[in-house]
Amino acid sequence: MLLSSRGRRIGVRVALGVVSALVLGATGYAWSQLSKLDHGLVTANVISPSGQVEDEDTIPGEPLKVAQNVLLAGIDARTDTYGNPLPQNVLDALHAGSGDDGGDTTDTMIVVHIPAGGAAATAISIPRDSYVDIAGGYGKHKINSAYSRGKNASMSGLRAQGLSGAQLEVAANEAGAKTAIQTIEKFTGLTINHYAAINLAGFDALSQAVGGVEVCLNAPVHDKYSGADFPAGTQTLSGAQALAFVRQRHGLTSDLDRIARQQAFLSGMAEKVLSAGTFTSVSKLSALVDAVQGSVVLDQGWDVLSFAQQLRGMSSGAIAFATIPVQSLSLATPSDGDAVKVDPAQVQQFVRTAISTPAVQASGDDTAGGVKPVAATTTGTPSSNTKQPATSTAAGCVN
Repeated sequence: MLLSSRGRRIGVRVALGVVSALVLGATGYAWSQLSKLDHGLVTANVISPSGQVEDEDTIPGEPLKVAQNVLLAGIDARTDTYGNPLPQNVLDALHAGSGDDGGDTTDTMIVVHIPAGGAAATAISIPRDSYVDIAGGYGKHKINSAYSRGKNASMSGLRAQGLSGAQLEVAANEAGAKTAIQTIEKFTGLTINHYAAINLAGFDALSQAVGGVEVCLNAPVHDKYSGADFPAGTQTLSGAQALAFVRQRHGLTSDLDRIARQQAFLSGMAEKVLSAGTFTSVSKLSALVDAVQGSVVLDQGWDVLSFAQQLRGMSSGAIAFATIPVQSLSLATPSDGDAVKVDPAQVQQFVRTAISTPAVQASGDDTAGGVKPVAATTTGTPSSNTKQPATSTAAGCVN
């Protein structure tokens, strides 16, 4: 476990680590309160030298000087960020099975691109079952396994160094994160500059800290596996209900529906945080701090307070959500079952277009806090069994 001196500014790290580090358009008063929240947060040395951004000369309040890419990962882990197992009563409340379930896969992967200036951003979702080359020589597998493959491969060497228990878990998690980051970089063509990961309990706690998020369903759902049991229409979800909403798999057409839910929930959370005056309220900030203790891991050395100050114009800009193009949802694989077929060249072209289109960079409402997902497009004709992803706003309804 590594605790950086900069990591002590947890108030800002909370928002950036989970709501994609992109919705902090607060006043000078808010920043002064954030800087007083002097608590530690777990950080990890996972960014390669080529991805590190020099910010020692950054002047507080100046716009972002260079474009940056943030990888947001939701880890299906049954431990907290300190390597300690989550209590069984917590797992039961989250419908997360036992401590042996999960497999430490990345069930959520979103690359957030912030252009120079920091007034807007594009969040690109990657389906967890995308069949890609895994960095480190592991061959082709589902992209969500990159984290667990890197983690498991590091275990024997770390044990040989004398690590065990929680220390072993944290060090292995760092190795897993490195493999996941390298895989994402190779697949998308983007260099990852920052990393933020959250576990199951952290998502539960954060959604409660913001007072719940409004979502809308096209039809009622009942899934005993995830615990999702919701009527059709608009409703406010938090805690275990919010986690069930974004994790449900059974009863959905594909993981693309799951991604649409994740995007709808994140955009709704962004609007909720901005409109609720969270960053001008000490009590609300403290609730966010408490929510992510033991739940969020960020890359070591990320001066997030300075980074967030560079994004202060974000509230009058926009966050655009999109999903990479897919060619098939039922690709038969040698050892991984059915996977999502993707074309890396097509994906990289899509990513380049998504982050360079002026309409995307400036999309959203003119009002403060505008969050407007944009429709994903493809550069080729998908196979007949492919359902291309649809994006949705917090106010729109999803499946």
